[in-house]
Order: sequence, then C-alpha cells, then structure tokens
Amino acid sequence: MSYQTPRTTPRKSATFDDYTLSEIRRAASTGIYDIRGGGTKRRVPHFDDLLFLGASMSRYPLEGYREKCETSVTLGTRFAKKPIELKIPITIAGMSFGSLSAGAKEALGRGATIAGTSTTTGDGGMTEEERGHSQMLVYQYLPSRYGMNPRDLKRADAIEVVVGQGAKPGGGGMLLGQKISNRVAEMRTLPKGIDQRSACRHPDWTGPDDLEIKILELREITDWEKPIYIKVGGARPYYDTALAVKAGADVVVLDGMQGGTAATQEVFIEHVGQPTLACIRPAVQALQDLGMHRKVQLVISGGIRNGADVAKALALGADAVSIGTAALVAIGDNDPRWEEEYRALGSTAGAYDDWHEGADPAGISTQDTELMKRVDPVAAGRRLANYLKVMTLEAQTIARACGKSHVHNLEPEDLCALTIEASAMAQVPLAGTGWVPGKTVF
Repeated sequence: MSYQTPRTTPRKSATFDDYTLSEIRRAASTGIYDIRGGGTKRRVPHFDDLLFLGASMSRYPLEGYREKCETSVTLGTRFAKKPIELKIPITIAGMSFGSLSAGAKEALGRGATIAGTSTTTGDGGMTEEERGHSQMLVYQYLPSRYGMNPRDLKRADAIEVVVGQGAKPGGGGMLLGQKISNRVAEMRTLPKGIDQRSACRHPDWTGPDDLEIKILELREITDWEKPIYIKVGGARPYYDTALAVKAGADVVVLDGMQGGTAATQEVFIEHVGQPTLACIRPAVQALQDLGMHRKVQLVISGGIRNGADVAKALALGADAVSIGTAALVAIGDNDPRWEEEYRALGSTAGAYDDWHEGADPAGISTQDTELMKRVDPVAAGRRLANYLKVMTLEAQTIARACGKSHVHNLEPEDLCALTIEASAMAQVPLAGTGWVPGKTVF
C-alpha cells in the first residue's frame, strides 16, 4: 500500500495579497493607473496608538458638572486685523464645489455656523450657497486659481494658500469630465465635460521668498484684515512649517497622509507623505525653535474622527484640527441606506471611494441633478452640528479627566504610547515606561 503525503492548506502571500493581485491584473488589462478618492487605507501609526493618562493621585481632575473646560480658539493673531474667533477647536477642511454638490457645500456651511466654527471653500471658487450659510468662511487659494477673483478674496474671512495636501504632497488634483457641469465649467472657466487636472505648484513662485511676496499681495488686496493660512502636506513638517512662518503665515495647516482627496492616483494616496501622527511634533518643534508656538497657530488635519483624536492633537501642540472625510460622513455620505446602489457601482457603502466618478448615491460627491436632490442641506447641516458637538464634548471630557480647564492646556505629559513607532513619532513615553525612542531613559 503506497503512502501519500498529506497536502498542507494553501497559503496566500502577504506580499502578493488578493488586492495586489487584482491590481496587477487591472493594470495589465487597462494600461492605466488607478484613480480614486478618499485617503490611505493602509494601517499606519495613528492617534489610536496613544492613550491619555488621566488624573489620579498626582493629578486633580475637574468636576464636569461644576467646573468649566473652555474650547475656544483664535486663529490669525500674528498680523491679521480681524482674526477668526472659533467656539470650538474643530474646523471644516477645504472640499471643492465640483468635487461636492452645491447642497453638500451648503450643508457644511450650515453645520459649521451652528457649531461656531469655520468651513473652507476648496478648489474651484466660492458658491453663494456656501458664503450665504457660512458665518466664517476660509477661501482656498490654490495653484489652479480656478474661480479665484479679488472680490471673493475680500468676501472671505480668511485665506488659505494651499501649497500641498496630505493625500498627495507634490501632486495636483483631478476632476473628471462627468462632474464638470455647466455651473462648474463656468466657475472654473473650463469646457464642460472635459477632464481637468490642477497644477501641482503655484505658477508665480518658486520658493518661500516668492511666497512672502504673494502673501503681502494678498494682505494688500484684503487691507490686512484677513488671516493668511499656509497649508502643507505631511512631507517635511519641520522645514515646511519653518518656511511658512518665515514667509509670513498667520496659521500653518498641516495635512497628514490619512487626509482624503477628491481624486488622485492611488499610488500617491498610499505611498507618498507621512502619517499625521508623525507630522505634529516636528511642526511644533519648528514653531518653538522660532519662538512662534501659539503665536502662529497650527491646525492639524488628516484622519481626525472623534473627540479623542482632537484632544490628542491638541496635547501634542496643535491649536485646532480640521476634518473632511468625517464631515462628509456626518452629512450623509457612505450611508448604508444606499448600500444597494453602492453595490451596483461595484463597491459598498463602507468602502466607497469612487467620488471622482460623479455617481455618489448619497448625492454629496456628484453633480448629477437627480442624485443631488437627495441632500437636504438643512437636515444635513444639523447632523454635522450634532457631530461637532459630540466631538467637542468628548475632547472636554478628556481634558477635565486630565485636570485641564481649557483643552489647550493638554500637553504631551498627559499621553503615553502603545507602540514603539507611535512613541517615537509623538515623542511621548511608551506605556509603562519612561522611555521615548531616541531619548535618554529616565
């Protein structure tokens, strides 16, 4: 009787996993790279890898019902005559009309206004719906200059000069032809239905010295009233922050790789830039080295989801945070009630990232006139305001537990890290030790 060797269970490769194999087949079949929206999907060190220590014997907590914990923040105190006064340290990031529907932009403005914070225009100009329903509106000044005009610069409450974005540092944006409607084409001075790619760098400067001249030009146009933000992607946060300060920025907005995008090459989203967690401490260090920490405000964005993320960013030295993807979910995007239609598009509500294709069943990242009717800006704005309220309450709860009367009083000393990687990036001790990788043991 012959003996047959038992077969082992087939084992798939960790390097060549199912997704990688499918992407190789797709590339071989089409000859083009994949474009998608959203942010990175790979697991990278993030705020979940940090924990607050809280108060016990050596710290005294605040009583939530009797002792206040303030949340207000002022942005643009360095040079602007009219800094922005926010009730909460959470703002709405720039997302363009074109990428998003007019109803979605209106909802973002309504929600931000109810919560006492600001929203941001994004590429493509300022819509009347957004301006009319935003108490505080930041106007993005991008390399494309789409929709840019001095009148709207003056109507804004602040100007954000976009040098880079976390999902694609060094790369420009995309807007496919199916989303360039008559109105979008008119606002951007583009032909209707033709794919559009934004420039990756501003056409009228080549470095920070030129940027200084541009900032002065913007200040003159707006009578030195508006705060000037500089937004950079998470690439070289120490030097980029330092150069932004040198150029005259009132506020630095730093966007990590977990930040979303309307559309770009997936290779960009997954392989360019640094995690948000890795960017904060070098940026804060640059501000401290220049004697400008808290004088030039630092806004962090990229993967902010809840009040704990907010509190951790503030504890690491940020003045405020900005949310994009989370805000879209709050107003109704990726809603499971449209699951059947998401599946018809070959996706699912929880993974949908084909925002560039203009077929969003939720009516948010589309210019389809029928789909856009599904967005009720008033109801969606209330949902966003509720979400912002919960995030703020969560951040306050954590701050009180650490004995802080203002969320800005949170500090690195209130944190520990669960992994060596997070400890090194955030420069806080590994849990249960006094050790920070790269620093002396104490």
